[in-house]
Amino acid sequence: MKILLKKIYYLLEHLGVGKTFISSCIANEIISKDYTVLYQTSSLLLNSIFEYKYSKQENSKELYDSLFTVNLLIIDDLGTENLTSAKSEELFTIINSRLITPNTKTIISTNLSLNDLSATYDHRIISRLMGNFNIVRFYGEDIRLKTK
Repeated sequence: MKILLKKIYYLLEHLGVGKTFISSCIANEIISKDYTVLYQTSSLLLNSIFEYKYSKQENSKELYDSLFTVNLLIIDDLGTENLTSAKSEELFTIINSRLITPNTKTIISTNLSLNDLSATYDHRIISRLMGNFNIVRFYGEDIRLKTK
């Protein structure tokens, strides 16, 4: 995994400029090298955690466990979830655990600016994002609107 993805990346800002597409391309390349990848939107990811923890749905246990063990976790569209303090705590646990777990990398994409992220998320999450992730900004016009 070190050869393919040395750092943890955070894809930032602007709608429709290709963050999800790039994340998908990276996921496909990592999978082609026989590494494990979990790709999920932040909203579905956090909802799945709560299904497992509070409904004890067995099919959610595998997803929950894999959050901490897959080689590459891609959290797409951070900031679209209905954030509660419990969900914020779960997000912190995921990010922090993956930072200290060998052979795990994380990519997070968002349409929020750094200021919006700071206003939305706990300082502990922002500190880890700013201190441990490489920030990649995407600029341009919304591709979806141009193709209509």
